[in-house]
Amino acid sequence: MSAADMEAPLCLPRRPLTRLPRVALPQGTVDTHFHVFRAGARLNTPRSYTPAIATISDWAEFSGSLGIARGVLVQPSVYGLDNRVLLEALAAYPDRLRGIVVIDPETAETEIERLDRLGVRGVRINTRNKGGLPLAAARTLAESIAPLGWSLQLQINPEQLPDIAATLSGIRLPIAIDHLGFIPLATETRSRHVDALRRLMDAADTYVKVTAPYRLTKDMNDQGFAEVGRALAATHAERLLWGSDWPHTELWDGMPDDAELIETMQAAIDDPAMAEKIFVRNAEALFFGR
Repeated sequence: MSAADMEAPLCLPRRPLTRLPRVALPQGTVDTHFHVFRAGARLNTPRSYTPAIATISDWAEFSGSLGIARGVLVQPSVYGLDNRVLLEALAAYPDRLRGIVVIDPETAETEIERLDRLGVRGVRINTRNKGGLPLAAARTLAESIAPLGWSLQLQINPEQLPDIAATLSGIRLPIAIDHLGFIPLATETRSRHVDALRRLMDAADTYVKVTAPYRLTKDMNDQGFAEVGRALAATHAERLLWGSDWPHTELWDGMPDDAELIETMQAAIDDPAMAEKIFVRNAEALFFGR
C-alpha cells in the first residue's frame, strides 16, 4: 500500500435499510445523486477516501425498497477520469439511470457523443476532493457538452458561491450544485448563504440539490437543514433536486439512517405539490427529457 493510499481512510459501510419512511416517496421519485463502487475497480491516487463496496445491484435493491423509480449516478472522485464502473451501471439499467461523468476537458466530440448514447447527461466538477476537476475546466467543458443539453454538476465550497455567477458568466447550460453548496447551518450566517443560492438560481439555469444534511451538520436533530430547504422551496421550488447521496461516502463515524434522511427532507418539503416538483418533475426535465 502506498503512502497516498494510507492517507485515504476506508469509509464506513452503509447501514442496511431496516424500515421505510413514515410517508412514502412520491410516485416516480428520481434519486439525483448517488455513487456505486465495484470490487476490483482501480482507485485513483491521490484520493480523499477509500470507499466501501456498494454496487449498482445494491442500489437497485435499496431504491426498490423505497419506491425510487429512477436515478442519476454521479462519478465519485476516487475513480478520477475512469468512468467504467458508472458506464457498466448505466448499461445494466438503461431505462432507469442517467449518469454524470468526469472527463478530460479536451475529450473528443465523438467520445462525448458516445457517452451521450450510453445515458450520460452531465459532467462533474469537484473542488473539494482530490481527483476532481477544477472550476477552471468549466468553460472548455461547456463548449463541448452544451450542444447535447448536458449539465455541469458542481461540488464546491460555500465560500465559492458568491463568485460562481461571475466565474461561469456566458456559460449557457444547466448547472446543479451539490449538497446545498455545503453551506454552514449556523443561524448567524445562514441567511447570507441562502441569499447566495437564491441569486444563483435567479441569475442562471441553476439547480440546487437539497441533499446530505450530515455534510452540513453533525447534529441530525439540527433544524437548520429543514429550514434552509423550506426557505429555498418557498421561492425556487422548480430549481431544487433531491438525492439520497447513497452510500454516504467520506464518513468515519455516525453513518446515517436512510429512512431518517428522507424524513428530514420531507419535514422541509411538506406540501404535496412542491414535493412532486422536487422529488420527481425537476429531475425528469433536467436528466430524462430525451
